[in-house]
Amino acid sequence: MCDVKYSDVANAIFKNSKYLTEDEEIPDLSKLDQQKIYAVENPANAEAFLELKKRTKARIGLGRSGPRYKTDTLLRLRADHAAAMDAVHLPVTEELLERHNLFCVKTLCDSKATYLSRPDLGRLFSEDAIALIKEKCKPDPDVEIYVSDGLSGIAVEANIDELLPAILQGLEAEGIEAGTPFFVKYGRVAAQDQITKVLNAKVCVVLLGERPGLATAESLSAYMTYCGYPGMPELGRTVISNIHRGGTHPAEAGAHIAYLIKEMLKQKASGQDLRLK
Repeated sequence: MCDVKYSDVANAIFKNSKYLTEDEEIPDLSKLDQQKIYAVENPANAEAFLELKKRTKARIGLGRSGPRYKTDTLLRLRADHAAAMDAVHLPVTEELLERHNLFCVKTLCDSKATYLSRPDLGRLFSEDAIALIKEKCKPDPDVEIYVSDGLSGIAVEANIDELLPAILQGLEAEGIEAGTPFFVKYGRVAAQDQITKVLNAKVCVVLLGERPGLATAESLSAYMTYCGYPGMPELGRTVISNIHRGGTHPAEAGAHIAYLIKEMLKQKASGQDLRLK
């Protein structure tokens, strides 16, 4: 049923069995697709369960050793947890910013540790950062789009190359001119409210890395507001979440975000006030 048996790889790591030779590298368990692996011993109907498992990222059908996880399951949990930690702490690369011609500003957070412990500082900018935004960005845009690392720089790296161009192309097709895209380091969602105020933007969109989970560390969300303002309640935001290749594909999400922006400008509303068919 599976090309590779999960337990065989794990056993090879610990027992140096026939699956590995001295010249071979240890397989990366995190690269195995759990949705294609059913590890319960002596199943009554493994084929039917495997079909169900293909529809979810949940950790089901993994089997057990007495009351405990099997070794391979525990290893995969640790690998996924390590990936989630990396997603939080690894920075977005300069290469990505250069590819999309994004200049960088930073919130009042001076480090990732500060960002994690002081959410309030991730919503605010220094006077120098505000001056740079005003200097480099088009004022009074109908739509201002920016990118932020949030809680997953890996999500930005994995999705922006397809997501950002898809949004801009969708807006161009609708005859909507966007402002100047840029990048915010250590940004929280509500930082968009200050950016809206500074640039006097009608619609503001932040493409932000989300808190990673054990299913994926690459999930990104788009938060959109119409005429946002500092202190705006969360119900005023329109959100598209779960943007990644295992969820809503970034190219598909980009087209949908462009449609939502068009509707926001048309209805002059966002969040719970936006009416969609």
